[in-house]
This record gives sequence, C-alpha cells and structure tokens, in this order.
Amino acid sequence: MNTEQRLDARRHDEPLTMTNELSDGKPPALTQLAPDVWCLRDKIVNLFFVGSKEKWMLVDTGLYGSASTIKRTAEKLFGANTPQFIFLTHGHFDHVGAVKTLAEEWNVAVYAHERELPFLTGRESYPPPDPTVGGGMMAASSFLYPRSPIDLGERVKAVNGERVHGFDEWQILHTPGHTQGHVSLFRERDRFLIAGDAFVTTKQESLTAVFTQKVEFHGPPAYFTPDWISARTSVEKLARLKPDTIATGHGQPLRGAEMQQKLETLARDFDRIAVPAQGRYVPESLKREADKTSSPVPVKVLIGIAVIGLGALCFGGKSKSSSRKFKRRAPRLSHSRDIRTV
Repeated sequence: MNTEQRLDARRHDEPLTMTNELSDGKPPALTQLAPDVWCLRDKIVNLFFVGSKEKWMLVDTGLYGSASTIKRTAEKLFGANTPQFIFLTHGHFDHVGAVKTLAEEWNVAVYAHERELPFLTGRESYPPPDPTVGGGMMAASSFLYPRSPIDLGERVKAVNGERVHGFDEWQILHTPGHTQGHVSLFRERDRFLIAGDAFVTTKQESLTAVFTQKVEFHGPPAYFTPDWISARTSVEKLARLKPDTIATGHGQPLRGAEMQQKLETLARDFDRIAVPAQGRYVPESLKREADKTSSPVPVKVLIGIAVIGLGALCFGGKSKSSSRKFKRRAPRLSHSRDIRTV
C-alpha cells in the first residue's frame, strides 16, 4: 500500500493520536499530513512544506534563527532542490523569522497578499499587541513581541489571482482579521486547509497550552488581532469549506468529522469562544458586561510574567541531549498516521 492509499484508508475510520519521539505529550517536530504536505513545528509556530522533489514551496518560515533547521528539513524531504518560492500567510514575527535568510540563500521570491506588503517592505509596523486580553503568559508577554516591519525589498511580490502560481490546486483565500492581508490556502481535491492564524487549534494565549499543545479550537491569537469583525467573517468563510484536514499556524493538525463540528461551532459562536471579554481592539458591542470595568494588568506584573514566560519558552526545553540532536540532523519524520482525529 502506498502513502496515499494508507492516508486514505486511515482518514475517517481509525482514531489517531499524536506521538512524540523527542519529549512526551507533544506532537513530533515534523509530521507528514498528506502525500505532498509536511508540517514542521518550530517551538511555538508551525510552517509547511508543500510539493515534491520536482517542485515545492515553503509556507511561512517560523521564528528568527530557524533557517538552518528549515534547510536541513528541506534537504531531508527534497534533496538539493530549492523551493519555487516562499509563500507567507502573513508577516508576524513568528511566521517570517527566517524568510530573509532563506530567500537570499535560495535566491527565490516571496509571495504575500498585497495588503501585507507594507509590513514586509519596511513601510509600516503592525498595530501594538494587546496584553490585556487575558488567557495566560503568552498574552501577558505580548507587549514585548516584535511588531516592526521587515524589508524584503523587491524580492517580495503580491500574490496574483486566486490560485498559487505553479500549484494551481491550491486556492488563495483572503482571510483578514488577524492581519489586513492574512491569507489561507485550500485544496479542493482532498479538502485540505492551511489556515495560517485565521483560527488555531490550541489556546495560544496560554504558555501551558503552547508547551502541551492541548487541542482547543480558538480564533486567531487574541493579543495580536486588531479586527475581530473581519476575523469572524474569515472563520465563517473557512468553516463553509468543510475541510477534511486542517493545519493551522499554532496547534496540532487535525482531521475528521468531529473536527468539522468543532470548526462549525467556532464559526457559529465566534463572539463567545474567540473574542476576548476585554481588550483595546474589542468592539464595545462585543465586550462582556461583567468585564467592562476590569482593570488592566499592572505593568510591573506584565514585565515579571514576560521575563518568566519568555525565559521558559526560549531555554526551558534546551537540554543538552535535545540540543545535540537538533544540531546533528533535521527532526525525524512522523508520517500522517500521527495526525490527530477529533
């Protein structure tokens, strides 16, 4: 039985659970989601390899410092062949960390929605993050996250049309809210959705959830979402697609009927599930009455939480053995049987 047949046979009938070859309770670093799609988890964020040895693209580039891991993984999957281009769902720091290095070393173009280009050409910073949305240390620390633009110069280009050039099966969907030019990718043939951060499958505001990758359906990361009305419309659009497999920028990839039901519930009850009870970007009409008078988190508390949270995130998982393992080789491949069905 080939890979595609094995994927198809397991798609609906057999419960699947994530396993981890590096540490208990977390998904593997590299997971094959379809015969031509792989997900690489880079600490707090996911990025995707799409295609074959003959032709492939990289979707998002993770955090700063991830270029070497991405290159080693690409060589493991595709040999010496470089990608056709890099495709960005959006330009937040955790999705463009390695884009400049990789684009220059591979000598390839970078594609993004035209409304995202100001943030990728040094012209405009993102709106300030909002640490008052609550939910945990990741949110409380967000005032420290980079929001300044990067400058890719003439290397970055606006996507043209509704399909990814050279990968015509992949439809480009404008899904604003998290950012002005956020996009998602959808393939009709196998109903595969790369959602980016339009919604996520873990509580990204919580440091505990980020480490454990506990599966929960949420809207886009709340601390970095300035337009909740557009975010709701985008989730409604994606839910109507009824995807069979979803791969988000944060959290575990999922498939199955229950996943579809949870996505539909998120779209239907978006204001209750996804929109924070308070926050600088939450419309007054959507704020919960009980929380309208809540006081902002004191700055000293935010700083303390940020130092602890970011220190744990950056250094907590770097044991000597694991660091040696990552220096020597790319993450071990875990096949799509490890995609969780919910």
